[in-house]
Amino acid sequence: MQGMLTRWITPKLKQSMAHAPAVALLGARQIGKTTLAKQIGMETNSLYLDLESPEDLLKLSDATSFFNAHNDKLIIIDEIQRAPDLFMVLRGVIDKNRQNGQKYNQFLLLGSASMDLLRQSSESLAGRISYLDMGGLNVLETGEDTKNLWLKGGFPESYLAENDAIAMNWLEDLIRTYLERDVPQMGFNVSAPRLRRLWTMLAHLQGEPINCSKLGGNLEVDAKTISNYIDILENLLLVRRIEPWHVNVKKRLVKSPRYYVRDSGILHRLLGISNYDVLLSNPILGKSWEGFVIENICSVLPRHAEIYFYRTAAGAEIDLVIKMPSSETWAVEIKYGVAPKINKHFSQTCNDIGATKKYVVYGGNDEFPIGNDVNIISLSKIMEKLCIVLPL
Repeated sequence: MQGMLTRWITPKLKQSMAHAPAVALLGARQIGKTTLAKQIGMETNSLYLDLESPEDLLKLSDATSFFNAHNDKLIIIDEIQRAPDLFMVLRGVIDKNRQNGQKYNQFLLLGSASMDLLRQSSESLAGRISYLDMGGLNVLETGEDTKNLWLKGGFPESYLAENDAIAMNWLEDLIRTYLERDVPQMGFNVSAPRLRRLWTMLAHLQGEPINCSKLGGNLEVDAKTISNYIDILENLLLVRRIEPWHVNVKKRLVKSPRYYVRDSGILHRLLGISNYDVLLSNPILGKSWEGFVIENICSVLPRHAEIYFYRTAAGAEIDLVIKMPSSETWAVEIKYGVAPKINKHFSQTCNDIGATKKYVVYGGNDEFPIGNDVNIISLSKIMEKLCIVLPL
């Protein structure tokens, strides 16, 4: 069924592949990278290698010779973070083909770790590799089914599950796989129960500033250890950190980052939210919607766009500040419900950061102005505007 879904990132990926000999498509495990890569592979002469397969690893025991023997193919390498030594080999193959004026191998590398973590091993490919971050399914891919996507999250297997119970069981298995298998395989020596407790604490604190010392006290570890644990979840693309807006504004600003469990389905599973009715009555409702909106917006942002939040010590805030590659700055406030209450100082707060666009994303389906150049807008419509103004 995953193959029936047209992924929004496909044009971006093809564009990157047309201009770089190696492209790294990075996203959480089971997010749909392999399905998408194989679909693209069917359009050309390609070869797929899974580095979790002993047979495929054996093929790369002499990787240079193997790549040279398949010089006319698109070579797809899955779980690239499991063989960091390959990056140096890839550099040699790419450079040799360039020097000989030959048609070089095209490499599509799939990874389940963050760009920062992979760059520690892939600096040798500087100038030869392009990076793309692949998130879960978004509302432009699934159409009118926003409630179902919000509850179950953007992992295709979860979203396409026949009912809520099956989706939540699948998400529980995914969480356990990360904690009991992926984290140890990445070389992190962390207690699975302790990391799950922290992950759950972050879910309860969705979109809020956190106190590492306080969390450490609850888990009987120090603040530095908590920070390292959060880095693990961030590196595995399971938690998103958003930094505060740092442009010089003559106000006292909150300087601590905010953290979000990236997938709304995982968030709900960690909190024991089993269906939409339970979600509607849970105190996390507003912050869950906020995180869901942020992930959907991030899925269609242009490359090199930067995201922040803005909050002053006096409490004035903007949930999402988008600094575009152009000179534009978009201010986005996020409210659940179809009749959102907007702070009367929101427009002035937007002016403080020099916002050129001012939006309030709400739970309805329309777009309409409310004065002072502020527009109420649905999630799908603001995503469409991003795609029109800044095409993929």
